[in-house]
Amino acid sequence: MNKLMRTLVLLSPTVTLLGCGEQSVSYSADVRPFLDTYCMRCHGEGGKGSETSGLRMDDYESLMKGTTHGPVVKPGDSFTSALVMLVEGRADPSLRMPHDGEEMPRQAEIDRVKAWIDQGAKNN
Repeated sequence: MNKLMRTLVLLSPTVTLLGCGEQSVSYSADVRPFLDTYCMRCHGEGGKGSETSGLRMDDYESLMKGTTHGPVVKPGDSFTSALVMLVEGRADPSLRMPHDGEEMPRQAEIDRVKAWIDQGAKNN
């Protein structure tokens, strides 16, 4: 690995270098458990978040459909994906998700979701 690639890997833990031994992130193994832990209590059937925004996270198709205002996942672009912006509190701290604040995700968990999005947000 050249010096530039080492620098990029050190500066950005979400850089996906699948050709250099980086593992693929899986919706079913990595993202689904994240959603179940942090999102489904509000964005499942009958949840307050589902009713307010129209965002359901029951399955891959619902997640990718997004809200009544549009998608929350932009495959290949975790930085501007609303899901990541809301979980990281970058959109507006008052909108940070999970909104109830019971259990907040660790950055390492968020980074896995970001890597999945950057890898194309596949239903894998």
